[in-house]
Amino acid sequence: MANELELQVKQLEAQLKELQENQPKDQLSIIVFSGDLDKVLAAFIIATGARAMDSEVKMFFTFWGTPILRAKNKSGKGKDFMSNMLGWMLPKGSTQAKLSKLNMGGMGTEMLKSVMKKKNVSSLESLIEVAGELGVEIAICQMSMDLMGFKKEEMIDYPNLSYVGVGTYLSDAQESKIQLFI
Repeated sequence: MANELELQVKQLEAQLKELQENQPKDQLSIIVFSGDLDKVLAAFIIATGARAMDSEVKMFFTFWGTPILRAKNKSGKGKDFMSNMLGWMLPKGSTQAKLSKLNMGGMGTEMLKSVMKKKNVSSLESLIEVAGELGVEIAICQMSMDLMGFKKEEMIDYPNLSYVGVGTYLSDAQESKIQLFI
């Protein structure tokens, strides 16, 4: 009976150890799918807030979120016709992001930026800079870059920037306590 009890205790200890090892990290993973100003602002406000609370933060930019990370003063070399056309049609960087609602030909976007400035709310450009300083990691979907014809040399300078596939995001998300899709 004592041997049986010892065996059960050892099995329970092994199960407990496995559960403890598989606990999610204090980490936030965000998919940034949208390039709309209001949505990207929300993503960076949440990211910097979580980082300020000592959570690890990993942002995965894909599809329409990707153009936000293009540097306005850089260009990619060796693009084909379609890639050049997409690059011309899509926003080039955070300063060209528009609102998802009430854009009104750009007037709504400028109104929001003006109100943000008056109320001392950080601009998207400032939030991106702060995120970099705080250690927020940004991963750009390599497939999205390939589809849109973007090159690494035309993306922003950011301290924790990488180019990855969806498997990397899924691995990060699996380890995270919180996952968001914006």
